[in-house]
Amino acid sequence: MARTLEERGGPRIAPPQPHGPAAAITRRAADRLRAGHLWVYRSDIESLIPLTGTEFAGGTLATVTDSRGIPLGTGLYSAASQIALRMVSPEAALTRAAYLEQVKKRVSSALALRDDLAPESMENDACRLIFSEADGLPGVVADRYNDLVILQLLTQGTAQDDLRQVLADVLKDRLQPETIIERPDPKVRELEQLAPPSGKPLYSATDVSPRLTTVFTINGLRFHYDASSGQKTGAFLDQRLNYAAAARYAKGSALDICTYQGGFAIHLAQHCQQVTGVDASRNALEVADRNRELNPDLNAQLEWIEADAFELLREFEATNHKYDTIVLDPPAFAKSKRATDSAMRGYKELNLRAIKMLSPGGTLVTCSCSHHVPLEEFTEVVAAAASDAGRRVQVLEIRGAAPDHPAVLTLPETSYLKCLICRVG
Repeated sequence: MARTLEERGGPRIAPPQPHGPAAAITRRAADRLRAGHLWVYRSDIESLIPLTGTEFAGGTLATVTDSRGIPLGTGLYSAASQIALRMVSPEAALTRAAYLEQVKKRVSSALALRDDLAPESMENDACRLIFSEADGLPGVVADRYNDLVILQLLTQGTAQDDLRQVLADVLKDRLQPETIIERPDPKVRELEQLAPPSGKPLYSATDVSPRLTTVFTINGLRFHYDASSGQKTGAFLDQRLNYAAAARYAKGSALDICTYQGGFAIHLAQHCQQVTGVDASRNALEVADRNRELNPDLNAQLEWIEADAFELLREFEATNHKYDTIVLDPPAFAKSKRATDSAMRGYKELNLRAIKMLSPGGTLVTCSCSHHVPLEEFTEVVAAAASDAGRRVQVLEIRGAAPDHPAVLTLPETSYLKCLICRVG
């Protein structure tokens, strides 16, 4: 059997020592990175080695090494998040200047990909431009809504002025939008201990007060957008193609649970006679109604109900309401791994009640955006609901996010959205 030089008594060659800040991680974490994962959790850090005379501050670009000191690449360090390091390069000791040059190239590459995946047209002028790790840009998200570009910087290493300027310059030169503005995600910023952005646009094509509202088009339907309100970046572009797919199967009377600003409901209204959209947010439903007015040629009668989804479904089931099409698109029930069990109970209840309320031959469109609940487990809970309801449920399509939200095979967290389109017998 071949032996190593050290086993034969030869000298042991020490691994190269990292220049600048470094983080040594456990063997388990090192194995994950070598397999293609891009995150290091705080519990997997064995030691932090700051630059001489400085603190190991949030936002630091650190060389990541295994426990033997062998470099694995460079990561952006967060002093607050449980995801302590997000890998940005397989190259060790990446400088901030080199990182910013890398960002320029990756933004250009991401925009070129969107030209292929979601080209702007009369039918669609909104898409995700940058999808964080999926585009090699951890902590950076950008969406286009017609002539507005909305930017989110979600980590201590990216919410910095030098990166803002690089992103604004590339996005402005490539897209020529009217406004580029940074929109905070309050929950993420709290976790990352980040101050809110200034609120001033990163770019405006005019000298007058920048316009933060627009009307955008997806699948030939028009929607209002307001950069100062709503969830995430303001709309859910990941469901763009699922909206269209659901509409192809929709018929009769339809119920859209957690409609938000009417994305599914307005698409269903192209083919149904009656559509009811339900959401707990009055503000969201007011926007949904304004969106309905933007599309006067819809076939269906549309109504909106402000209610808790679980309470309303219990009431509707008890009063024997029946529908031909039901959409379930709740918010992420599992915000953490610990919440998975309660999330599964929530999904089970929603799907059980919906299946019971569907007329024979009806369509169920059921979604989950919890990345802690993989497709297999989500499918199992829908199957359990079908079994308890005593109904035969056929899966017609298994769908995910639109392709402008690409997933990384070695980072399962990027494959977060599940959408099952089913026929209920």
